[in-house]
Amino acid sequence: MSVLHAPTYRWTVEEYEELGRAGILGENDRVELLNGEIIVMSPIGFRHATAVRLLTNFLARRSEGRFEVDPQNPFNLDDASQPQPDLTLLDPAVSKARRHPNPADLFLVIEVSDSTVAYDRRDKGPAYARNGVREYWLLNLANDVLEVFRDPATGGYRETLTFSANETIAPLAFPDLVLRVGDFLP
Repeated sequence: MSVLHAPTYRWTVEEYEELGRAGILGENDRVELLNGEIIVMSPIGFRHATAVRLLTNFLARRSEGRFEVDPQNPFNLDDASQPQPDLTLLDPAVSKARRHPNPADLFLVIEVSDSTVAYDRRDKGPAYARNGVREYWLLNLANDVLEVFRDPATGGYRETLTFSANETIAPLAFPDLVLRVGDFLP
């Protein structure tokens, strides 16, 4: 017996944005486009919201004009992906570019995750690596650790590190910007 699979439609960023302009998807809809699929995002819980707020405030105070902190806004990963990570550290020139950022504009992408750790690791991580996102952090609230992914390649990140609450880390682009992981684990 053969199994038939129904064809699926893969969306482009242009089509996805048109859904918003047409009012089919609104600004309050919690969705993102990844690998041509429109993904419904989980509601934001207390720990998640608190971690994003703590990270945003810490990073913004230390930016000194070197980068912009962009919380929960989209960037164009490729023609079929427009994710909305919890935080990105952007090149300040992007604000004048009159377009969404792309991987070349990003110093760091941070996802804060409690219920979506597997999705963020299995789907987002490889997509980020495949498209050259230099550094990706996954603040894993389920295990109270920070997973760090560096050295992107077509098959994924070649370097993966895990930091516990008492350890410190700095983004590759800003080695003087040292964070203690536990300060961002509510």
